[in-house]
Amino acid sequence: MARFAFQFDPSYERLSKLFGVTPENAWVEVGDGRFEAHLGRWRVRTPLTNITAVEVTGPYRFWKTAGPARLGVTDLGLTFATNGDRGVLVTFRDKVPGMEPTGRMKHPELTVTVEDIDGLAALLRERISA
Repeated sequence: MARFAFQFDPSYERLSKLFGVTPENAWVEVGDGRFEAHLGRWRVRTPLTNITAVEVTGPYRFWKTAGPARLGVTDLGLTFATNGDRGVLVTFRDKVPGMEPTGRMKHPELTVTVEDIDGLAALLRERISA
């Protein structure tokens, strides 16, 4: 199992703490046939077989990404961002819950801003192509 910590920019970290997001409860894990991402109280879990694409994206605007988990208005994509530099965009075959506790709202993709962007992207690409 591989765990990836989020990369916190100090300005993002200050705002994130207001929503209960800290370096201790923000991480991504890949292993045992599954992908799991946590950003404070927000979580996304799905089998690796549900991932169809992995892309490195960025930069991002502070006002669109800082603070809690963010919802894309046009596509319902979910963003777990702790900096505005780069992230890994993970696209799902079947939409996944993650924004609200009932699981009724589902998301076609998730962006995460972990410390090792290239490492996470390479690992996911390797696992989904196997």
